[in-house]
This record gives sequence, C-alpha cells and structure tokens, in this order.
Amino acid sequence: MQQLIRILLLAACWATCAGAGDWCYQSQFTCDRQCNVPEKWSQVNNNCAGKFQSPINVVTRKTLKDERLTPLRFENYQQIFRGAIRNNGHSVQVGVTHLSTVSGGGLPGTYKAVQFHLHWGDNGGPGSEHTVDGEQYPMELHIVHMKQQYTDLTTALSDSEGVAVLGFFYEMSNSANRRYDPIINALRSIKSTNGNISLPPVSLAQLIPTKQNLTSYYRYKGSLTTPGCTEAVIWTLFERPIPLSRDQLRAFSDLKFMDGKAMVGTFRPVQPLNGRQVFRSGGPVLLASSTFIMAAIVTALTLSQPN
Repeated sequence: MQQLIRILLLAACWATCAGAGDWCYQSQFTCDRQCNVPEKWSQVNNNCAGKFQSPINVVTRKTLKDERLTPLRFENYQQIFRGAIRNNGHSVQVGVTHLSTVSGGGLPGTYKAVQFHLHWGDNGGPGSEHTVDGEQYPMELHIVHMKQQYTDLTTALSDSEGVAVLGFFYEMSNSANRRYDPIINALRSIKSTNGNISLPPVSLAQLIPTKQNLTSYYRYKGSLTTPGCTEAVIWTLFERPIPLSRDQLRAFSDLKFMDGKAMVGTFRPVQPLNGRQVFRSGGPVLLASSTFIMAAIVTALTLSQPN
C-alpha cells in the first residue's frame, strides 16, 4: 500500500513538473522541485528517447566475443597533471589538462581525454550506471574522450563515433585506496554546487587498474548518460573493479545538489538494448592459447609414437 501511495504521489508531482527545462536525478525529486527526473528527460532533449541510449545492463551470456578487442593503448596516462575538481550540481568533474590518449582495441581512431566524472549511490549503496547481470556496483567512473582531431566536445558529438568513454566500476574494500586520497580529500572543499578547487598532482593511471588488469572489457555503441543523451558514444566497460573503502565511498554522499539536498543516487536507470549487440574482449588471447595447447598436444602425440 505504501508503494502504491508513493507511485500516485510521484505521478501527481510529475504532472506539475511537465515542461520544466531543468533535469535532475530521482533522488532530487520532490513536489516543490521543478525538474525532470530520468523518465522525463525526453522533455529536456528528444535524444533521451532514442533507441540506442546508455547506460545498459550487460548480460554476460549474451555478449559476443570479438577478437578485434585487443588491449587498449594508453598514451600519457602516467603523466602527472594539476586539474581542478568541481561540483557541477550533478556530479564531481575533473578536466584533463594535458594530452592523454587511448587507441587500439577496436576503436576507430585515437581519442584524447577531456574530463572524468563519477556516478554513485547513497553512502556506498548501489550507484553505478551500468549493471552487469543485474548487479549494480557502488560507483562508476567515466573518463570521457573525443577524437583527437576535434577541439571541443560539442563538435565531437556531431560525429556518430566522435566520443569514447571508458567506464570503470568500484567495489567496497576493507582498506582505503590511497591512490584516491587527492580526490577524496578535495571533496570536503566542494560540498556545495559550483564548489571548485585545484587538485594536488594526479595522473589518470593512478585512478584506474594496472595495465595488466585492463584486458577484459565490454564494448557497445550508446549515448551520453545525461541530457542531451547524444548517441555518439563508443562505450568500453572494464570488468576489473577499483577498490575503495566504505568511508571513501561515503565521502561522495556528503556533497550537495544545488537545492542543498544530499548528492546521492546520481545515476540514470538502465535503458533498453533495442537489438544492440554487446561485445566482449579476449578473442585473440584465448585463440592464441587454444592454438598453443593444440600444438603442444600434437607434439606430445608425435613424440609418443614408436619409430
């Protein structure tokens, strides 16, 4: 009964919000908050009602192995830079101030990093945008790249393959991940919307798994996960999660939306696949291993035969 009452109240409130130009997450929604929740984002931008939207639920048994999805090539990810971290009213975002690129792995060109941001739940609860076999992780990192020839993201989004986003999941760990100290410590200074502070020197490499743990990933074509939901994104979702302690995950819930409410539940619900195929990496490695094993078996059988 309580759930039914909640649904009816939400329906009544949505009616009052129809046509509002602002967008928000479900966690921000109240009757006195004039904004469009994810179910209403198409009223902010028609693209959000498209057929190839993100995020999605990755059903692993339905993924197709693609031998072209070899390990990605990362250039200048180890380079230290000083960026600014900002509470933009929907997430925290860091601009990448030097040339770091990703290529290979079936990507149609070289893409340069523009910024990274995160999506999270409530005090370490479920909060990732993408899910895997229905499992929602506590948080998700998006490193946004655009094709190297473009000078701004708006232009890149006019190309159907102009943007590549690397997605990383987080898992709760018993110990703190000290590589994240610069990010976690900075959150205290940007609790309010438009809060902005310079980060201590960091590198993109220190925020993601080591190179040898980046060979297993999923790939599909999709969209931005916030309005305008442009369908111009090549998504790469890595299997290996990044560990953070409970306290580190909870630190993100201390941030505030523009209206002063706790910044929690900053994720869009998963969207229909609508016939899209999700691919997985590992083809060449497994094929090479299989070839090696077969060759070894043949050699062993040959040697065992009498002269």
